[in-house]
Amino acid sequence: MSFFGFGSKSKSPQPEAAPEAPAKETFQAVTVEHLRTLMPRLSGSRLKELLPHLNDAMAEGAINTPRRQAAFLAQIAHESAEFRYFEELASGHAYERRKDLGNIHPGDGARYKGRGPIQITGRSNYRAAGEALDLDLENNPTRAADPDVGFRTAVWFWNSRNLNKHADKGEFDAITRRINGGYNGKASRDSYYQRALRLLAK
Repeated sequence: MSFFGFGSKSKSPQPEAAPEAPAKETFQAVTVEHLRTLMPRLSGSRLKELLPHLNDAMAEGAINTPRRQAAFLAQIAHESAEFRYFEELASGHAYERRKDLGNIHPGDGARYKGRGPIQITGRSNYRAAGEALDLDLENNPTRAADPDVGFRTAVWFWNSRNLNKHADKGEFDAITRRINGGYNGKASRDSYYQRALRLLAK
C-alpha cells in the first residue's frame, strides 16, 4: 500500500480476531529531533504541523514503546514518502469494482483510494475506521487525508491488525506483509526501521 499505487492488495488483509492488551507503558512522545533525523526530506514547518497529531494518535492507540513506535514510524514513513503525501497519487481507478475492498458502486475506486499516512483504501476500510473513530468517513472520505484524522486511521488500521504484537516481537517483515500484502518497498521500510530503532533507543 504505497502512495505510488503499487500492487492490487491495498489494505485487503482482514483484521485479526482479538488484539492483545496494550503494554502498560508511560507514553514517550516522539520529538522534532526524532522526525527530523528519520525523515530528512520533511520540511520543518510540515513536521511541526504534524507532530502533535502523530503523538496524540500513537498515545491513543498504545503505540507506546520504542519497538512499537519504530515499526509504526518506519511503515508510515515509507507509505507517505516521509509524510509528504497523505493521498495516493494514483487515480484510484485500479480499485474500481474491488469487492474485497467493499467497492461496489461506480466511482468507489477513486472515492476510496489510499489516504492518510498508511493509505487506507476501499469503502469497507473507510466505513470500519469511521465507526471505530466515531467519524463518518464513508460519506466524507477526504477527511482521512487530514492530519488530525489521518494519523488516527493509521493507528486504527495498525491495531485492527494487531500489529503491536508483531512489533513487540521484532517481527517487522510480518508487519510489512500485513500492511502491503507482500514485501513491496522492503529495503526502504527496513532502512527506516533500523534508523528508528537506533533513534528511539537513546
